[in-house]
Parts: sequence; C-alpha cells; structure tokens
Amino acid sequence: MDETYKTWLWEKLAERCVANLKKHDFDAHFVASTEDARNLLLDMISGYETFGFAGSSTTRALGLVEELKARGKTIYDHWQKGLTKEEDLEIRLQQGRCDCFLCSANALSATGEVVNVDGIGNRTTAMTFGPKKVIIVAGMNKVTPDLESAMRRVQEVAAPMRAKSLGMDTPCAETGFCNDCNVPRRICRTTTILHRRPSLTDITVVLINQSLGF
Repeated sequence: MDETYKTWLWEKLAERCVANLKKHDFDAHFVASTEDARNLLLDMISGYETFGFAGSSTTRALGLVEELKARGKTIYDHWQKGLTKEEDLEIRLQQGRCDCFLCSANALSATGEVVNVDGIGNRTTAMTFGPKKVIIVAGMNKVTPDLESAMRRVQEVAAPMRAKSLGMDTPCAETGFCNDCNVPRRICRTTTILHRRPSLTDITVVLINQSLGF
C-alpha cells in the first residue's frame, strides 16, 4: 500500500476517534510522529516529579524514560533489569500512586473507548484511579471502527503478539490465535474498558500516525 494513502486514511480515522474521545471527556490529541508526541508530552508533564511507566514499548519509543531521568525525576519502571520479586511488586504499587502514569492501550475504538487487558492489573488499576495524571499513547494501528472490533483486536492481534514477544508458554504464543486458555502464564486476566473518562482521573490520549507496539 502506498504510505500516502495509509497516512490519509489513518488521519480520517483519527479525526473520528479524537472527536469521540473528547465527547467522552478525555483530553485527546493526534500527532504525526513520535517526535511530535514526545515534544507535546514533555511540555505537558514538566511540572510533575514522579512517573510510572507501564510495560509499554510505545511509551519507550518516545525516549521519555531517559529524558525524565536526565531531568532528575523519579521513575517507577518495572522493566529495569535485576529486580527482585519484592522490588518489582513495590514499583508496580508505586505506579498507581505517582504524579503521572504513562501507558499505551491494546485497542481504541473510533467511537471513543479505550480497551486494555492485563495479566497482573497494575496498568488497568493505575490508569483509572490513583495518579494525578494519566497519559495513554498509541499508534494508529491500534484504532478500530467500534468497541466490538477493539475487543476482537485484543484477542486476535495484541494478546498473541504480546505473549510471543514475552516468550510466554501460552497456546496463543504457539498458534497465533486465542484459545481462551487456563494455563498458569495466561496474560489476559483482567479487562478494563474506559467508556468515559473516570470522574476523578485526568486522562490525556495521544494518537500517533505511525504503527507502534502490539
């Protein structure tokens, strides 16, 4: 596919998605690139001191962890190497109590809903209540026409790819499709759908006109 037409199509899809997210009381933005997103967010979150990062390759593609560390900010990131189980748990707990929590989404609907499925729940908890500010960053590859297709994307695309990337011993990591399994390392255990912005949480959604993450 000619990238020009894909870019145009995603722009049109983003217009609908952003408009509906705003109707649902989210602060929503659409930008062309990760660099644009980085500049937007660094200005938006400059006043915060403590930051939590979910297990998201999308947020890390913006280089925010390194930049915020360089600015002397406190970072709660369970992707650090060499953590004990106790340290990992404490970091996940602090992600729900920090000034600003950054994560991605497994899917967003053009009708204005945000869908996330977790195995542990630190992301789905922190994005709904606790932090003063929540930032959700996603590539346009994650936007679907409606809530039904968003749920289907999680099951058919995001979950198998994520399980494979983590080297999980799950059926979907082997077959590429969901078996609604009951294996010990199943990563789909809790589902959060933000139909509207949670009433006590300030949430910004940033869509990037690129393919990012799973």
